Amino acid sequence: MCGIVGYTGKEHAESILLGCLKKLEYRGYDSAGISVTNDSIHTYKKAGEICELEKIIPENLNSKTGIGHTRWATHGIPDTDNAHPHNSGNISVVHNGIIENYQTLKEELSAQSYIFISETDSEAIAHLMHRNLYGSPGSKTPVTNPLEALCTTVQELEGSYGLAILCECEPDTIFAARMDSPIVVGLGEGENFAASDVTAIIDQTKRVVYLEDGEIAVIRPDEVNFFDKNAKIVHKNETIIEWDAEAAEKAGYDHFMLKEIHEQTTSIQNAFAGRISEIEGSVKFENLKLTRKDIQNISRIQIIACGTSWNAGLMSKYLFEQLAGIHTDVDIASEFRYGYPVLCGDTLTVAITQSGETADTLAAVRGAKSYGCRTLAITNVVGSTITREVNETIYTRSGPEIGVAATKTFTGQLIALYLLALHSGRMRGNIGHEDMKNILISLKKIPGQVQRILNNRDKVHRCASMFSDTDSYFFIGRYLNYPVALEAALKLKEISYIYAEGYAAGELKHGPLALIKEGTPVVAIATGGHTYSKMLNNIKEIKARGATVIAIADEDDQEIQKYADIIIPVPKTHELLSPVLSTIILQLLAYYTALERGCSIDKPRNLAKSVTVE
Repeated sequence: MCGIVGYTGKEHAESILLGCLKKLEYRGYDSAGISVTNDSIHTYKKAGEICELEKIIPENLNSKTGIGHTRWATHGIPDTDNAHPHNSGNISVVHNGIIENYQTLKEELSAQSYIFISETDSEAIAHLMHRNLYGSPGSKTPVTNPLEALCTTVQELEGSYGLAILCECEPDTIFAARMDSPIVVGLGEGENFAASDVTAIIDQTKRVVYLEDGEIAVIRPDEVNFFDKNAKIVHKNETIIEWDAEAAEKAGYDHFMLKEIHEQTTSIQNAFAGRISEIEGSVKFENLKLTRKDIQNISRIQIIACGTSWNAGLMSKYLFEQLAGIHTDVDIASEFRYGYPVLCGDTLTVAITQSGETADTLAAVRGAKSYGCRTLAITNVVGSTITREVNETIYTRSGPEIGVAATKTFTGQLIALYLLALHSGRMRGNIGHEDMKNILISLKKIPGQVQRILNNRDKVHRCASMFSDTDSYFFIGRYLNYPVALEAALKLKEISYIYAEGYAAGELKHGPLALIKEGTPVVAIATGGHTYSKMLNNIKEIKARGATVIAIADEDDQEIQKYADIIIPVPKTHELLSPVLSTIILQLLAYYTALERGCSIDKPRNLAKSVTVE
């Protein structure tokens, strides 16, 4: 996934496409490519930067129509074969999203003599489109028209997709489609555009039409027509973009961090897409080699991570112990390196790193390997160093994250760890089918519940405004909400520069209560569960010392209204999953506090996105 562009008109398509792709470089990418039509389809792609792609494109192609893509790997390593576009005969496809049933499609198409050369899910779309348009590999005579073939194709896809497609039989036409992955059509004079992000085309046109889920666009130089997935005409309204290029990069949000908080409705879904079956009550990871016997033989899990990733790791300790019955330790990577860990061959070492390049985490993994441990990484970056150091990798599929403070990559790590703990519990017989099914049903509802929180963000903003001048903040929680409190404090420190601490609520009387004075803001994460009554007692304790209590509580909670000064409701979900929803609220609280204080939100002082030095 990353960036899609398309052009059809009077100008040299390759030049327009390269210029549009460069507008998307800020999103991050590992490879780039274009396909253009000129008698036939010509495809050029390259791992690395766009400047490397430019070197292999011939001059004077004289093409007027083409598609392009910058890729952030989610399936397959970052190399030229896995780069987009993907071709099947005289079809070329660029794709954003995740196709959940691609393995089934791959097996079906391979049996029909379609040859796969990449490791991506996207290549299956190219072959599927070719089959539906031409009937069989090698055929050059269409059995239907491209629109009908595309309608058939998208109805066979499960998952998310933003598509731009070239068909040699209609060389001046781009076919675009969308499902849970954005596509915008740009309108010009004698030329038209397609893109995944208005940033790519804002210098070319301000007139755009946004595709909705299940819609298709047929884009020609002089006209654009819109259809539903049954080829019925859809009438669309044009939008005039009033942003400049800089604002467009943030999709109209003031900061990348706010944009990335909002992207969690999609990134969380991507993290579990194609990996769960609530009917079967099962979790399946692509390319995970750990067998049932391997998981049953694990005696201990050792988590190593830094910063936000360590907070995710602490959460997973509770999950692995509760769901899988596996003793789990969590160490800060920089401390683990210089200690004397007791590890053995039946220890699974799990390294969590957003970038896959965190120096201390890499060094800690190498140390763990010296004990003969099996190693597994949770990371967002396909092909990063950590993936070459470990035995197994689970990708969070969060997409590029520009803001220094982790938001969607943190929740992506949480979902990956939830799934691994659930899978381990099922393999070890600790979780029954019905319990597993109920958790997975609740998990599938999380993206919609995140959207509800985002729709009600104004209450969080008002709360942040009330305390933006405070000199300290405290966050408290119990059990799974304790790591959430730590992460909330870290976020607030990072971007607002307010001194903030997270505590296990039961530890308040062991020292932290001495810091509470009249008006001190204390955020109590008090969602329902087996520690709820204890949290109420802790809230009473801090209220008695004069604190102002901001409670994160279930939306149907009447009891907490007796004790909290401010209540921010969170949608009701399974007890194990509520930390994900509370996290969204607390990210917003940190963001709006920093906004009120005029801080540099996307680039906080003294911090870097990826810590590649010790």
